[in-house]
Amino acid sequence: MKGLLLLYRRIQKLYDRHMDDIRKSFSLSRIEITIISFLHNNPGLDTAGDIAEYRMLSKGNVSQSVEALIQKGYLERFPDSEDRRRIHLSLTAHASEIVRQIDEIKRDFYQALAEGLTESEIKQYQAITDKITENVLNGLESRCNANE
Repeated sequence: MKGLLLLYRRIQKLYDRHMDDIRKSFSLSRIEITIISFLHNNPGLDTAGDIAEYRMLSKGNVSQSVEALIQKGYLERFPDSEDRRRIHLSLTAHASEIVRQIDEIKRDFYQALAEGLTESEIKQYQAITDKITENVLNGLESRCNANE
């Protein structure tokens, strides 16, 4: 288990390297790529707060990057119909080529991670990952309750 954090960091580094070509060709930061990808893959989770929470990023960094993406024409914002203080984000058509390339690179990335694994091993890995995720969520919940 002690190698789990190191594995996660290495996977993140490999993922970032896979995204480098997109970042360079569109002059985007890593967090800007993360925001575009998150909004594309998570319909209904479309606020800066959602991005910060689910990707565990600083709200300030997300806000700054959202503003940059709006200025570049990749995002637009609009107020919630019921709570005008809540601001939703939406990808523009201008972001469609970035999204297409992100999807393609993610597909290649996941194939690279699964190279040499059997279908059974992939299912076993998913089952173990699901259990660890459940343990993490339970641990976070119990820590939050203990701090209240």
